[in-house]
Amino acid sequence: MESWKEDRIAAAGRGENPTVLARMRTGWAVIGDTQHLPGYCLLLYTGTADHLTDLPRDERARFLLDLSLLGEAVERACGRRDPAFRRLNYEVLGNSWQHLHGHVHPRYGWEPEHLLRGPVWRYGEERTAPEHRLGPRHGPLRADITRALTSILAEAYERS
Repeated sequence: MESWKEDRIAAAGRGENPTVLARMRTGWAVIGDTQHLPGYCLLLYTGTADHLTDLPRDERARFLLDLSLLGEAVERACGRRDPAFRRLNYEVLGNSWQHLHGHVHPRYGWEPEHLLRGPVWRYGEERTAPEHRLGPRHGPLRADITRALTSILAEAYERS
């Protein structure tokens, strides 16, 4: 395992996490290690919290706003790139990594019918198959999401 994966948040702060898209108010926006559904991203909370409810309500609201802004960027970028883009799914889980983080899953019309209506986790091990690993071929997608996020953050943070 690459050493930056041992502490993704600290590595982001040191500039060593290659998945970082942007620093947001409550955390780091990153592109997912796997791109089974192109555009999959996460928001990694930078503070100490396991559950969303560990945060005071005002911080909770900021985290959820940041997650929605990341989703807006993913929607904008993926919608421009793929006419089969349908929607986004958001999740705050914490079952595998007990640190507050949120998932943004783009969903597409080309997905198999039997998997289209359920959570992405129903794909099973296919999600993390080697052919879906984040790599250089995802550079243009990553750049599109970063550009969209930079624009959205400038607009959103300017108002507040």
